[in-house]
Amino acid sequence: MDHASAPAQVAAPLEGEPLIRPSSTDHPLYDNVIEAIRTVFDPEIPVNIYDLGLIYTVLISQEGDVDIDMTLTAPGCPVAGEIPGWVADAVEPLPGVKTVDVEIVWDPPWDMSRMSDEARLELGML
Repeated sequence: MDHASAPAQVAAPLEGEPLIRPSSTDHPLYDNVIEAIRTVFDPEIPVNIYDLGLIYTVLISQEGDVDIDMTLTAPGCPVAGEIPGWVADAVEPLPGVKTVDVEIVWDPPWDMSRMSDEARLELGML
């Protein structure tokens, strides 16, 4: 077998390593970034994407660079290509924000347990 054509091995997370990177919750911009994200809605569900549990990580550098890892309720979501832009458009205008990078991740997969109580109440699940 030619090793040059072998598929690359993806390293599994180390035992005890979180699947979702921790957010910069202690950064002064964090609360404003979350409030901006809460203005973005999945057009098929009347709940914002933060309370749906679609935002996994918000990392904010000291320089104001914001990196957001998010997922979608399903890979076939009709607006999958648009939602990251909506998130960036909501966060970029905030004072102190320099750049915004939004990445869609599929691991771990989203499930309904990630929704806030507010989202469950809105959707009649409580």
